[in-house]
Amino acid sequence: MRRVNLADAKAHLGELIEETAAGNPVCITRRGKPVAQLIAADRPRKPIDMAALRAMTDAMPMQRESAGDFIRRMRDKVRF
Repeated sequence: MRRVNLADAKAHLGELIEETAAGNPVCITRRGKPVAQLIAADRPRKPIDMAALRAMTDAMPMQRESAGDFIRRMRDKVRF
């Protein structure tokens, strides 16, 4: 856990929020002693509409080549 003094926390609050949202809690200190802790808020996940997902993927055209053949072609094209 990262420790930040209060003055730095005030100056860099936006950066600390981004860090916390990424899953890294931050401890805020005053005179070297912990006084607060920033942790990410629980955000409920949206349920996936399986019917809509299936309809979207069914509407996609089939690829002409397999993923493995595509990767090999792209790799060999760049190499030579």
